[in-house]
Amino acid sequence: MTAQESTRPTPLLDLQQLVVTLRWRKRVWLSCALLGLIAGTLLAVFLPPPPTAVTRLLLVHENDQPTDSGTLMETDIALLDTVRIAEATLQRLGSDTDPAAFRKSYEAEGLTNNVVELTVTADSGENAEARAQALAETVIADHIRRAKENAEAEAQALRDRRKQAEEELARVDDAIAAAPDDTGQNPAALGSLYSRRAEIAAQVADLSRRATEASIGAPQVAVGTGIVDEPRLVERSAPMTLASYGGIGLVLGLAVGLALAAAASVVRDRPVLRRDIADNLGASVLAQVPMWRRGPARLLHGPRKAERARIAATLVRAVDDEDISPAPVSVLELGCAPTAAELAADTALALRRPVMLVDDLRKRQLTKLAGRGGDTVRIVSGADYLSGAVQPGQREQCLGVGSVAPGATWTDLAALGTQTVLVVRAGHATSEWLHTVARQLAAAGVAVIGVVLVEPYPKDRTDGTLWDGVHTALRGRLRAAERTALPHDPNPSTNGRTPARAPEDVEV
Repeated sequence: MTAQESTRPTPLLDLQQLVVTLRWRKRVWLSCALLGLIAGTLLAVFLPPPPTAVTRLLLVHENDQPTDSGTLMETDIALLDTVRIAEATLQRLGSDTDPAAFRKSYEAEGLTNNVVELTVTADSGENAEARAQALAETVIADHIRRAKENAEAEAQALRDRRKQAEEELARVDDAIAAAPDDTGQNPAALGSLYSRRAEIAAQVADLSRRATEASIGAPQVAVGTGIVDEPRLVERSAPMTLASYGGIGLVLGLAVGLALAAAASVVRDRPVLRRDIADNLGASVLAQVPMWRRGPARLLHGPRKAERARIAATLVRAVDDEDISPAPVSVLELGCAPTAAELAADTALALRRPVMLVDDLRKRQLTKLAGRGGDTVRIVSGADYLSGAVQPGQREQCLGVGSVAPGATWTDLAALGTQTVLVVRAGHATSEWLHTVARQLAAAGVAVIGVVLVEPYPKDRTDGTLWDGVHTALRGRLRAAERTALPHDPNPSTNGRTPARAPEDVEV
């Protein structure tokens, strides 16, 4: 990691971290999806859909045009969702149901410019068919009535205009009758009156014809409008109903689960990748403990004894140093106390010297493994060790096991060991708490040898090594070695040679 990479700006929303967290929290959204599937299935079993009847009507419009975009049908559908239609239907049924409640039991869908489909639900199949029939008859009667009223209104308007024209024609006739017998006087005026009378007479005749046609009404509407598909019950298959409800519940549960997981990943900010955990703790990842396998997969992959032995060997190489007197080393856990206790026990068994294990865990996870210690490992409680009642032997390695979880006693961490290995569970702690752990350990003078990551993300391809901070634990251990070795050497210069110095920091 270069200096430029270490100071890269933090994005407002890390999409990679979001995707990784969603995959990491797959149990959350898979559980929500499963709950949704179960809830939908139970809903289909205990609250099945009510009986539904379907019918189709043909509504002929007098002013229908081929270029109509469906506005006339939209008007008819809007009129269906009115109290007037609901009340008229209930009157046909002889029911005292609330019209507002009845309006919610049916819906209409326009299939074409003239065909509408009515869907009616009820508490039984017979009631559903009866309601569908009554609603269809009400809609047809209302449609025909509106067409007739429009035609009657148009005919009445034409009659009124004809009456006005007849009155004007009578006035013209009176004017002609009042003209003098001598046609030689003002013949132009008389000719104009005759011309006006003929024009008005033609207008009266046209209005009479149009009024007669309008009074006939709209026969094509009355004849064409009707029920083209009688009400029938919708057949529902039980397996299809279960599948439909279960599928809807599955999709809704999955959506809710993904939303919750995404919100939790943004709000709680719990690092999962090796890169992020190493950056927050300021220490490199030495090893990682695979995720516990559950169910048949655990039986197929067998025990984790070989994996624990390999990780214990890694910790032994990081802790053991035969050239200096054994200094106390601690194993501190964060969200994985049983795993930390097992790793400490395996490391104690792998060390080539007697070991005193200090159990400072809350639930005494290490004491439960007392049978695995053998003759070279003894387990003492953290209270006895911190109080001074128990002390390690001269060549006995002190290996303390504690916790840096919320509520930890920070002042006791240095007594457990001046150097520590952090056993951290991926996705357990927030970035803020990881920073708190790093600051408290630095304030207590505890050098972090490295991090053991528990249950890492299986598809993590990031590097957990801090290349610009790889000397942090190494420098602390070498300087501790110098401080331990120099007081026992009265003559720092041996045969004209000075003791070896710790290597200086190398900037990468």
